Amino acid sequence: MEENLSMAKIAVVTDSNSGITQKEAENLKDVFVVPMPFTIDGEEYFEDISLSQDEFYKKLTDNADISTSQPSIGSVTELWDNLLLKYDQIVHIPMSSSLSMTCETAKNFSKDYNGKVQVVDNQRISVTLKQSVIDALEMAREGKSAEEIKEYLENTRRDSSIYIMVNTLKYLKKGGRVTPAAAAIGTLLKIKPVLQIQGGKLDQFAKVLNEKVAKLKMINAIKKDLKDRFSQYVENNEMLLFVAYTNCKDKALVFADEIRKEIPNVPLVYVDPLSLSVACHIGDGAIAVACARKYVNSVE
Repeated sequence: MEENLSMAKIAVVTDSNSGITQKEAENLKDVFVVPMPFTIDGEEYFEDISLSQDEFYKKLTDNADISTSQPSIGSVTELWDNLLLKYDQIVHIPMSSSLSMTCETAKNFSKDYNGKVQVVDNQRISVTLKQSVIDALEMAREGKSAEEIKEYLENTRRDSSIYIMVNTLKYLKKGGRVTPAAAAIGTLLKIKPVLQIQGGKLDQFAKVLNEKVAKLKMINAIKKDLKDRFSQYVENNEMLLFVAYTNCKDKALVFADEIRKEIPNVPLVYVDPLSLSVACHIGDGAIAVACARKYVNSVE
């Protein structure tokens, strides 16, 4: 009897840029996380496998030489091969194609799998990427095929927004995102840059003189997005809010409470650490607010 593909058993694969830990993936069931590799002082480490958040920040503050790279395609295809022994199809959601070559590489290799591996160019990272994984899982359990899930996630990829307040200019200078002169002046004036991620690209949004103003700027920016770009989804209860941070959980929890008071009509669902590959570029003490549209079951 021919198998009904609409009820195929589907595995959802992402990478550690989603902020989903190995333990969380285990608890979610049918979710698998490819750890991002880092080279630190010439030695290779893997996020959440041989490198914890605490260890990473210790090395970062000790001025270790840290660089990110993409997972080896061999490790990704090996995971796919193993999963296809138990699952019929795979939805693979890597970090934004605008921020890394990981997505493009995976897409090219997925062509050898006769449609069983669908690589999604979701153009998201961190908490918004995590929400895409949760959405994919829900759709799979509802009986959607890997191809249908991919189509939905790519059609809705721009329905998200992230604003990040950077605590120090040191790492933006190191990565060439600000000039040494601008970094020196900014540090002297205690300037806090606010960055934004829209459609996967990390851009400057504003420069402010202190954390209080930065937080207000981010809350107002998210409010504007919810009112202008996403008003229809807010009305339909399809929007969610998130807070993310780099090595400053207490500060992030306070920020989350402030957001809940300012935007009571949209649920704030996660307060999660930012992935280490983002932390590499912005350093510790950063906080972010994000929103994303969630999948709503089409079957009433």
